[in-house]
This record gives sequence, structure tokens and C-alpha cells, in this order.
Amino acid sequence: MGPGRLEAFSDGVIAIIITIMVLELKVPHGDGIEALVPLVPVFASYVLSFVFVAIYWGNHHHLLRAAHHVTPGVIWANAHLMFWLSLVPFATGWMGENHLAPVPTAAYGAVLLLSGLAFFLLQRSIAATLHDASRAREVLRDGERKGILSLVAYSASVGLAFVNPVISGALFVLVAIMWVIPDRALEKVHE
Repeated sequence: MGPGRLEAFSDGVIAIIITIMVLELKVPHGDGIEALVPLVPVFASYVLSFVFVAIYWGNHHHLLRAAHHVTPGVIWANAHLMFWLSLVPFATGWMGENHLAPVPTAAYGAVLLLSGLAFFLLQRSIAATLHDASRAREVLRDGERKGILSLVAYSASVGLAFVNPVISGALFVLVAIMWVIPDRALEKVHE
């Protein structure tokens, strides 16, 4: 199988994830601006999760462009990533509905942690299919530092949710900012 088919499947899964997240935004009862106030935490968690899913989508695209062929290991690593990303709508809704309460915030951090770990493993699986001297393989290995830093931040966010969930939220935002700018080195491999 070529990487295009895997990318198309993943694009479909990610589109469904975003659709499910937006369907969790309920129309307020009332026609005044004050009716929107209770929705602010839900909307904020939606925006954060939308950004995370969009970051995964963009980086997934660049990552699959590095693949010359898809092995069963890459397929399963990709399915692993899609599984954890599919839990983002649940974790988003739970955290947003409960206004950064400790347990839902820790669960959200855990889903992000496991999604990040799955992406890291997918990156490793694709790198393993490339020739040892490949520029793409070298770039993938060099880019692992940002992934490891993200995993550390997500791990910390899970524990810190029980100390101060706002700190966890700040870590979520910091990781998103770190990933918003794609890895230019990986992009240049394909130019």
C-alpha cells in the first residue's frame, strides 16, 4: 500500500473527529449575549482541541510524505494514533463541561499524552522503513526532541491537574504553540 491511501483514511478519521467535537457545542437557550457565558469553557476547550487536531493533521501529512511505502507496522502505528485522537472529542467535552475540574483535565492530558506517544511511535515506524542514509530519516530522528518535550509536558499536566488544573491548561497551550509551526526541515526534504 502507498502512503496516499493511509493518508486518505486518516484524513477521513480526523474530519469525523472534528465533526463530533463541533456537534458537542450546544445551542444556548435564550437570545441574549448572557446565554453564551456558560458556554465559554466548552468553547475554549473546543478551540484548544481543534488546534491540536489541526496540528496533528498537518504534521501527519508531512510525516506521511516522508514514507516511501507503508508496512504493516506503519499501518498499526497509524491506527494507534487514530484511536487516541478519536478520544479527543470525549475528553474535550468532559473537560469543557466541568470547567477544568481536576479529573477531566487529567483525562484530557492523558489523551493528549497517549496521542503524542502514538505520533512518536508512528514517526519511529516510518523512519524504520527508510534507508539509513536517507535525509528524511535523519530529519525524523532530529525532530524527536520536540516530541519528547511534548510527552514530558503532557505527563506533567496529568499530575498537575490535581494540584492546579490551570497550570495543566497552560501546558496544553504551550505545547500547541510549540507545534503550530511545522518542522521546516521535514518540509524541505520534499521540496
